[in-house]
Amino acid sequence: MKSEIHELQKNNVNNVNKKFLIVGLGNIGAEYANTRHNIGFKIVDFVAQQQGVSFETAKLGAIAEYSIKGRKLLLLKPNTYMNLSGKAVQYWMEKENIAKENVLIITDDLNLPFGTIRIKGKGSDGGHNGLKNIQLVLNTTEYPRFRFGISDAFKKGQQVDYVLGEWDEAEKAKLPERYEIAKQIIESFALAGLANTMNSFNGK
Repeated sequence: MKSEIHELQKNNVNNVNKKFLIVGLGNIGAEYANTRHNIGFKIVDFVAQQQGVSFETAKLGAIAEYSIKGRKLLLLKPNTYMNLSGKAVQYWMEKENIAKENVLIITDDLNLPFGTIRIKGKGSDGGHNGLKNIQLVLNTTEYPRFRFGISDAFKKGQQVDYVLGEWDEAEKAKLPERYEIAKQIIESFALAGLANTMNSFNGK
């Protein structure tokens, strides 16, 4: 009996470790669809499209899922608006029994040049409202995040207009390549782990 219980516990741990929550941050609504602030949505949209899966409306967001080499990846686009993203992240972590080490938050970052990638296992919110709320709700700064640089090419007092503005033509031309790298990052995170993914992709 003990051996059976141990086996069930071991299988449960293995199943938890093989499930990942990939969260693209953004704001719902057509007016935000192509803005810099919605790069998280765009990346998970691209991954879903490449994998041939569709998002379905669910509690606190839209969800799509697919499997790769025995790993189950859940793609989440919270519908709570950016500054309440933590509510959706926490709900789906608990519903799917996913540890924070297996959660990857994808977000825009003003402090990085356009298209620059930074993957970290912990850190401050950097003034980002989505990360700020996730940190508040989860009560920790220790969760993996994938930051996509949108640069800070705006004049004083124009930050909001810039972040909620659309990409310029030069940026649009470069986005497809960046999306492909983002897809590789997500799959590396699930298959090779955070440390290997950081080593392979940071700065690319």
